[in-house]
Formats: sequence, structure tokens, C-alpha cells
Amino acid sequence: MSAGTTFTAALVQMRSGLSPQANLDAAVRLIEEAKSGGADYVQTPEMTNILEVKRERLFEKITAEENDPSLAAFRALARKLGIVLHVGSLAIKLLPEQAANRSFLIDRKGDIVARYDKIHMFDVDLAGGESYRESSNYRAGEIAAATDLPWGRIGLTICYDLRFPALYRALAEAGTSFLAIPSAFTRQTGEAHWHVLNRARAIENGAYVLAAAQGGKHENGRETFGHSLVVDPWGRIVAEGGTDPGVILATIDPAEVTAARAKIPSLQHGRRFEVVEPMAEPAHLHAVRSPA
Repeated sequence: MSAGTTFTAALVQMRSGLSPQANLDAAVRLIEEAKSGGADYVQTPEMTNILEVKRERLFEKITAEENDPSLAAFRALARKLGIVLHVGSLAIKLLPEQAANRSFLIDRKGDIVARYDKIHMFDVDLAGGESYRESSNYRAGEIAAATDLPWGRIGLTICYDLRFPALYRALAEAGTSFLAIPSAFTRQTGEAHWHVLNRARAIENGAYVLAAAQGGKHENGRETFGHSLVVDPWGRIVAEGGTDPGVILATIDPAEVTAARAKIPSLQHGRRFEVVEPMAEPAHLHAVRSPA
């Protein structure tokens, strides 16, 4: 296929637990189902390999990238199925007590063509005592990532990144037509903000949003919102999941990106500016005022 042609995207919605092997088995079944449905590009959610916040249990079960069995299996699967496989993120051990929340884009030959470490850490205190400190286990990334697919350029982000629009504008200005947002949004925040934020990122940048999600009550007690979304560049939801594991398919037409950006060319209209203390009067009045 060449850039600009339509393709079928699949979002794999999961409910990852505490066993990386069980999570891998579940993901493989759903990815194979997506391929059977005609998918060319398949995306899994954030924390595909394990959803765990307790430090000791997390570091007992994760490993370095070069030794990670899930990553090796996903590379082999992409090659076997002949698909572009986007592993939304894996918990990857960097040091004995520090990990990366890392996304992998794997091509049809099984080669890793892009990596992205989540930049924005989810350190929040929500209503009802729900609290998270992602930075206590994970090292924040510092580099945004964009790479070419056979159908156009994609920008890689993860979950909480969704709340930082400057990242998405930078990716759009770097030529991306597709914005990937694999996530594990909490039920509480998802009910409030998931749909509007994903639609906003699509509208602001005239880009497709592809957001595979975790959904339901997990083994560790956490609840995630689900509702994996495909949003088109005009902000319309073209495919959506529920809360259970499954596959969401959508036809993606890169021509829609061109059309949306022609209607609202905001990427061409952006201006740099400074934020300063306001003056009592416009500056030009000081230049023309006559002496008393």
C-alpha cells in the first residue's frame, strides 16, 4: 500500500491483570481476531503486559526490553500476520527499581520502527481516595515520537499525555495524520473527560485519533473506563468500544485529514506569542502621545 490509501485500523481493548503471560495470551487472541477482521494496523492499550501499581509486585514481574518475552512474541506475531502492530505500552525495567512506560511500533517484518516513553506522569489525587503516583515507579520520557506508516505519519503518545495539547500540536506540525493515544483511563476521569479530550485533540489538529483502552474491573482492584475510540479529523466518533475486552475496527481514510485541514487550516495559522503583564494602555498610544 502507498501513503494516502485507506486502511483498516483495529483497537484491541483489554483488561490486563497481574500475569504478563496471561495478558500476552489474551492480547494475541484479540490481535489474531483483528487480523481476521481485515486489520492492517492493530493497536493495544497502555500497560498491555501488566496493570499493577504496587512496587514490589511490579518489579518482580517485569524485565528489560531485550529480555521481555511479550515484546519478542509481539514481534513474531506481527511478522506472522503481516500487520503493523502498535503495542500501546509495556512496563519495561530500566533499573532494579525504575521502569519505563514504553510504546512500541512494530512493522510487518517484526522490526521495531519506533519507541516512545510516556512523557507525562499520572500523579493525581482523585475523589473518593483514589490516588496514583506513576512517577514513583516510572521514569518520564523526554522525547516526542513520530514515524511513517505505509499510509501516512503517526504520532505516539500514551494516556495522561492526552491532557497536554501542546504535545499533539507539535506532532501535527511534524506532519502526523494519525495520533495514537493507547490508554488506561480511570473510570472516574474517563466518565468526565475521555470523549471530549479525544475529540478535541482530533479537531485541534485535523488528525485521526486512535485510542485503544483498558476497560473494566482489574485483578488489582482498579477500574478503567474502556470505550476505545477512533475519532476522525472532523471530531466525529467513527468507532467505539464498551467496557469489555474486544476488537474495534474502523476504515481510516487519510484524505479526510487533507479535507479537514483545508476547511480549517489552523496548523498554518498558529502564531508564537509572549505572555506579559498587561499595560494600562495599548503600546502604540505611548508612541503617539504628545507632551503635556
